[in-house]
Amino acid sequence: MSSPDEPVAEETQVHPRTGMHPALLATAIALPVALVVGVIVAAVIATRTPVREPVVVGAVPAPQSESAQCGRLLGALPESYGDYSKAALAEPAPAGAAAWQSDAADPIVLRCGLDRPTEFDQASPLNVVDDVQWFQVSGADQGLQSSTWYAVDREVYVAVTIPDNSGPTPLQSISDAVTATLPETPIDPNPIN
Repeated sequence: MSSPDEPVAEETQVHPRTGMHPALLATAIALPVALVVGVIVAAVIATRTPVREPVVVGAVPAPQSESAQCGRLLGALPESYGDYSKAALAEPAPAGAAAWQSDAADPIVLRCGLDRPTEFDQASPLNVVDDVQWFQVSGADQGLQSSTWYAVDREVYVAVTIPDNSGPTPLQSISDAVTATLPETPIDPNPIN
């Protein structure tokens, strides 16, 4: 018999089937469940915020791309157009260029300081968007689902390539920036051959 002053050993309860302490059993079940939940949460977060690669913009003749006019325009362009947000350009990035990306479509690419487009002649139809005269070159002939629009009534030529499914917002917003930063000049189309 034990005296009243002697400590009484506590009985350790074990699970009748496994022979494990209940706390150890709960930990053995909870850790794998927590790991699976953590992996699922990480996967959901990763797919919601995909890593965007820089936009590759090829080199084309743009003799006025480093002009003050192009600098003013680039500084006035918005950070986003609807679902499109400003994107980094892959190096070597050409001067006078900017791009915006969307998760669901090809990028929008703007170039400033280009030469007059060879297709732009005296018979070319023009579209006026927010006081800017634009000449459109459809990409359909090359199998592209985008068009390149040239601002032809400014002191420098500006081109913006826009996916066909992006709606009017990008061209309208870019027109606002063009109107605000580049003075209007008379158009100077190529002669008709």
